Amino acid sequence: MNMQSAIASRFDAVSGRLGGVGQGLCVALVIAVTAQFLSEHYGAPAMLMALLLGIAFHFLAEEGVCVKGIEFTARTVLRFGVALLGVRISIDLLIGLGPSMISLTIAGVILTILFGLGGAAVLGRGWRLGLLTGGAVAICGASAAMAIAAVLPTNEHSERNLLFTVLGVTVLSTIAMIAYPIITQTLGLDHLATGVFLGGTIHDVAQVVGAGFSVSEQTGETATLVKLIRVSMLAPVVLVFALVIRMRGESESLEGKKRPPLVPGFVLGFLLLAGINSLNLIPESVGSFLNDLSRWALLTAISAVGMKTSLRRIFDVGSQAIILIVAETLFIGVFILVGVHFLA
Repeated sequence: MNMQSAIASRFDAVSGRLGGVGQGLCVALVIAVTAQFLSEHYGAPAMLMALLLGIAFHFLAEEGVCVKGIEFTARTVLRFGVALLGVRISIDLLIGLGPSMISLTIAGVILTILFGLGGAAVLGRGWRLGLLTGGAVAICGASAAMAIAAVLPTNEHSERNLLFTVLGVTVLSTIAMIAYPIITQTLGLDHLATGVFLGGTIHDVAQVVGAGFSVSEQTGETATLVKLIRVSMLAPVVLVFALVIRMRGESESLEGKKRPPLVPGFVLGFLLLAGINSLNLIPESVGSFLNDLSRWALLTAISAVGMKTSLRRIFDVGSQAIILIVAETLFIGVFILVGVHFLA
């Protein structure tokens, strides 16, 4: 047996032990590593690169040995990554900013989600898209979109809407990372106000960090803190969505599928890790490892989500969805900016 055959045999054995998901999982991981390489060397957002590269390999999700693994990665791995986001949260972070700024941030999240629901109704789109885009814009971009999608009842448009939302918030977040510091400088905002604005409006954590520290160290720290307050709302928001959907009986109409648990396991994991981190029971090295593991899990999952949806179906989402997600972005931006002005 030559080396190539031995490697192939070993790969098939590992895949078999993983229940047939090994091939798809490995392909998604390779795409994630490639996206991270492009991000580090060319400055492109890793999430965006993972999406685009995943779309290019859509044919692997249609038929063949990778289908099962791609499905597993897009669902199970993403929930695992979302649960691990809890290591970023602690009570100390939440009380360090002050009640007024915390209240402003929380209000921005709630009102943006309600704005998304109302906007979807006005534009004639379903409530699922309103919750998905509103939650992604309000909380933490692609991570929130994947977490919310995990508890929403599915239909024939679910994968397309998720991919559009992740793509939309990633692009808009990148634009905001460049434009928002210029806006705050033009308006003459101080470091605290600038940090609150950047952390309270930009969708993805990475772009918040990039925008904040491009202004100053103080602005970067404030922006990151405010962003983490928004991230901390992911679990309660997803939990509320899951409870409301369960009470409405939406989950029972899904082609006889098993009814989801009252509290999704990944939400419990998120809350558990956040509580442990608040008690300072997670060593710094372990927290750093879990944070990196979460980032890689989400990056790998979004690669699989990209592979599951064709480019043609993205464009089928319609101009109303584009208007909706842009309007939600403008809404939270204006709301936080006005709030910062009055609170300052």
